[in-house]
Amino acid sequence: METIRLTTAQALVRFLVHQYSERDGQEQRLIPGMWGIFGHGNVAGVGQALLQAAVTQEADLPYYLARNEQGMVHASVAYAKMRDRLATFACTASTGPGSTNMITGAALATTNRLPVLLLPSDMFATRAADPVLQQLEDTRGGDVTVNDAFRAVSKYFDRVSRPEQLIPAALAAMRVLTDPVETGAVTLALPQDVQAEAHDWPVSFFRRRVWHVGRPVPEPAAVERAAALLRSARKPLIVAGGGAVYSGAETTLRAFAEATGIPVADTHAGKGAVPWDHPYAVGGIGSTGSYAANALAQDADVVLGIGTRYSDFTTASHTVFGNPDVTFVNLNVARLDAVKHSAEPLVADARLGIQALAGALDGWEVEPSYRARSRELIARTREIEEGCFTVGHGPLPAQTEILGALNDVLDDRAVVINAAGSMPGDLQQLWRARDPKAYHVEYAYSCMGYEVAAGVGAKMADPSREVVVLVGDGSYLMMAQEIVTMVSEGLKVIVVLVQNHGFASIGALSQSLGSQRFGTKYRYRNGDSGRLDGDVLPVDLAANASSLGADVLHAASVEEFRAAMEKAKAATRTTVVHVETDLYGPNPPGHGWWDVPVGEVSALESTRSAYETYAAHKQNQRHYL
Repeated sequence: METIRLTTAQALVRFLVHQYSERDGQEQRLIPGMWGIFGHGNVAGVGQALLQAAVTQEADLPYYLARNEQGMVHASVAYAKMRDRLATFACTASTGPGSTNMITGAALATTNRLPVLLLPSDMFATRAADPVLQQLEDTRGGDVTVNDAFRAVSKYFDRVSRPEQLIPAALAAMRVLTDPVETGAVTLALPQDVQAEAHDWPVSFFRRRVWHVGRPVPEPAAVERAAALLRSARKPLIVAGGGAVYSGAETTLRAFAEATGIPVADTHAGKGAVPWDHPYAVGGIGSTGSYAANALAQDADVVLGIGTRYSDFTTASHTVFGNPDVTFVNLNVARLDAVKHSAEPLVADARLGIQALAGALDGWEVEPSYRARSRELIARTREIEEGCFTVGHGPLPAQTEILGALNDVLDDRAVVINAAGSMPGDLQQLWRARDPKAYHVEYAYSCMGYEVAAGVGAKMADPSREVVVLVGDGSYLMMAQEIVTMVSEGLKVIVVLVQNHGFASIGALSQSLGSQRFGTKYRYRNGDSGRLDGDVLPVDLAANASSLGADVLHAASVEEFRAAMEKAKAATRTTVVHVETDLYGPNPPGHGWWDVPVGEVSALESTRSAYETYAAHKQNQRHYL
């Protein structure tokens, strides 16, 4: 057997460049590059291997420098999302805090079921110098390190304690990364001494491998059972989730809706699968859903879920589907999701599943009166949206007015990124996506700090698109460092920085739950009250963005914001558009509920009143059995 002598890190780099994914005959690099920050745990291992690969050109694995380890994972996840989970990056970090900084990113990836390869450095496998710098000493076992914290948030975890262990570990990692059901964060912990240790590797380990991402075919009997339920429906509703987008089922779904007349609601991950102005698109569903979608959900007798995991925001904490006899048909590649809500499961690829259902339902459609009802609700929803866009709030504009202006100035292919705060709720009701990649809201983990880093990954995934990062001051202060990465990589990204001097979403929630917006504003500590309710802090986030290398534009009104956005679109560099909005809204009207428990007893009248409201909503909550 022919072998080649390489260090473990050199072998890993050489292996990664020969991994490809394939679906529908289209091949692409599975791991097109590696993000990293070097420290004593990886600088002489993976760092040396990447340098050697670049100098000798023995392996084409470009290295990208991040400014925060969590940020590099977010960038990789955003890239994977834009590439329909068919490509992602590897991320290397040093021992100790460098590695554990990636854990939040790992949790985000796995929760969103998006692939990313994490390579945290680990302690000495030989234990020759225990305890080394940054080593956790666990009295329960000598083999425990901080990297064991990755186990809970990884879909696959392995520690490569000997060079030859890399072979099965690396192959297992690729298997999980390319599995639509099992994908998420994949973690290979690499002891720093093992990274630099030499081994005679089989040359065949480095051969070109193509990991075929299949389309599971629906079982004919399951199709018939699902079709029978849909035929019995008088008020059916489709809930389109991320699976409809990742499978490329958009065209098939639109045709299915047109043929059957079933209206299509969407989750955050599914928005854009059906264009906002399609005759059967009724908008987002659930806690922050649209008027039309939630009204239809209240009466729906059969719900067809396509590629959705039914989070509590989608179901409005199990209150949005109000028909006591509602039944579910769940089309999903993962059986975990297909059987939720005691559904009739259809375990299959979304596109093939819709095609099969279309064939089984050929000639069937909803009654004309139900089509008319959908049109009426959509028309009312459009009136609500326009009212939010043109509220004429002042002196500071409402956030909804800024979103309305963005809808106007961006084209259909522009990618809007957000993750946390009040904006996801506003966006689910108000964003008018016509392209399945235009709406990039991470709401499975809703991680503050995702946005700016995700802008890097999204732009790298498709440089032809305008990428617009929508970020509030709360998320910006969590993690804005990757603006430096945008600048260093020459990426043109627009960052819309909406500053309201506090947490608008949690502040409003706090008030509704009787907690009086406590601790949700950026204020000086008040010497009289002892609380953080003094004057507004003199924080200049625009100056901060400028110091990181971005060009900055200011807007003090909706009109100035429109003009600034036109300048930003014409720019060739990363540009931050800074605009202040009113912390107190107004936000879009609510059409759903979210279960956030309120104190059952309290000395505060505000809390007691909120609990009465909460208890009333709880009466409508139920298991879908």
